Amino acid sequence: MRIELLFVVRFLYSHFIHMLFITLKPFAMPYRRLPNTDNARLRAMKTAYEMGQEIPPFKLAYDTKTYIQLQQFLPKWEKALTEYHNTYNLQTKNNKEYARKLKKAKLYISHFIQVVNMAISRGDLKAETRAYYGLTSDDKKLPSLTSENAVLTWGKALIDGEAKRRMEGHPPITNPTIAVVRVHYDNFYDAHQFQKTLQRNHQRTLNHVNELREAADAIILRTWNEVEATYADLTEESKRIEAQKYGVVYVFRKNELGKKSLLQSSDALNL
Repeated sequence: MRIELLFVVRFLYSHFIHMLFITLKPFAMPYRRLPNTDNARLRAMKTAYEMGQEIPPFKLAYDTKTYIQLQQFLPKWEKALTEYHNTYNLQTKNNKEYARKLKKAKLYISHFIQVVNMAISRGDLKAETRAYYGLTSDDKKLPSLTSENAVLTWGKALIDGEAKRRMEGHPPITNPTIAVVRVHYDNFYDAHQFQKTLQRNHQRTLNHVNELREAADAIILRTWNEVEATYADLTEESKRIEAQKYGVVYVFRKNELGKKSLLQSSDALNL
């Protein structure tokens, strides 16, 4: 009795799923999605072009002129992406050393000013001493060193100001001396100039990729349109299977994922 009941329940459930299958099948259709990242564009063009390595170009599902266009453009796009990634990686790799030198320069600049302020507080130096370094006589606060430009500006001001004091016969500031401050300032200055060069190189390669991107999209669109046109007489499923061999991408919309699962469940029940 239980076996017969189980059979009936399974039959009714299967019938219900089949009715849903019939109702939903026309709507659960994936749509074509063009690449939206540069690496995806590279994969799409490579896949289409590599089909031409397996079969003669005149037998391809897209036009021979398009094949030649892919052949000419693909190396340019790949080189542009490689240069872009290389300049980005070099800039990122240099960031750690750059940050270390920036931190050191900040530290020695702030310590030098603190030593001057403490000497003034003890009466060892006059308050007017601050003017040598671009500070007001009554300003006991440290200047802001939150930006790279501020570090460069204040470092130079300390170096120039201390040189002027020494020329006028005043005793040097020590612990740290301006010579030590200058070592770390110069290290940061050189690192800053190098970092700017890396940034310019990275921006240049980014601009080049941006210039080529429109052409890449046009080639991919043309290729995919020609491929789908070639298989237009096939069923939707067969057309997609053949087009995917050329790199054409199909995806389900979010609201269709549930329908896709139901269809798969229906297929499983029929096994």
